[in-house]
Amino acid sequence: GVWTGSATLLPDGNIVMLYTGDTVDAVQVQCLAYPGNLSDPLLLDWVKYSGNPVLTPPPGILSTDFRDPTTAWIGPDGKWRITIGSKINTTGVSFVYTTEDFINYNMSQGLLHEVPGTGMWECIDFYPVAIKGSKGLDTSVNGPSVKHVLKASLDDTKVDHYALGTYFIENETWVPDNPVLDVGIGLKYDYGRYYASKTFYDQNKERRILWGWINETDTESDDLAKGWASVQTIPRSVLFDNKTGTNLIQWPVEEIEELRLNSTHFSDVLVEAGAVVELDIGTATQLDIFVEFEI
Repeated sequence: GVWTGSATLLPDGNIVMLYTGDTVDAVQVQCLAYPGNLSDPLLLDWVKYSGNPVLTPPPGILSTDFRDPTTAWIGPDGKWRITIGSKINTTGVSFVYTTEDFINYNMSQGLLHEVPGTGMWECIDFYPVAIKGSKGLDTSVNGPSVKHVLKASLDDTKVDHYALGTYFIENETWVPDNPVLDVGIGLKYDYGRYYASKTFYDQNKERRILWGWINETDTESDDLAKGWASVQTIPRSVLFDNKTGTNLIQWPVEEIEELRLNSTHFSDVLVEAGAVVELDIGTATQLDIFVEFEI
């Protein structure tokens, strides 16, 4: 099977894709693929590397607990790094691997990070955010003017958690700003049905875009009848909240504005405690509601 993966845009314009494969023996391995036609703007066709897999579970890790490589980032030594999620007993962990060719890898000593009691980490994401300004950053940016976001999808709870911290590339570790808000025990991307999210850097508009997955609650028979199941969320831009200094700001990407057809505005609506206020908005297949409350 083919599971979650991530693409990396190389300086020469080439693209590589690392993804998790599931063998016939139920071993989770990491595989490599290249675009079949780099000139295709949609990159619909991919060619698997003939020497797959390029990574197998390290010693002491269960064969079913090693998945979802991140987008790679490059260090000052010219080597690329990726991180992959796993668990050790009930401790969620993230391994770091270095590579120069995306075929041969070395596992770093120690872990990027670990949080006891959070269980299996999957669909890990790791990226920088600027402390000041309103622009996103390439995944390889590091230094005193940035913080790093470490995000994990918790397999036990099916919730996406993130935390802000500092990445120390010299020993390949990440330290949270606030241990109380560490990965899996603090902040969430979303408080609804939202999982297996992933960001990418949009170099054309200098922004970081976040996608998520909504797993619906329909029955299997309903899914079969309609011919599809689950949806992708509206993409969001992600920035560091420099007012609070403790969290991210997320907002639907500007392209969403072009999809709106009509709008209805209500102002000075008084809502008493326990009251239900009906608003006449006509008919619509979808609604995007923006509300400001004054107490």
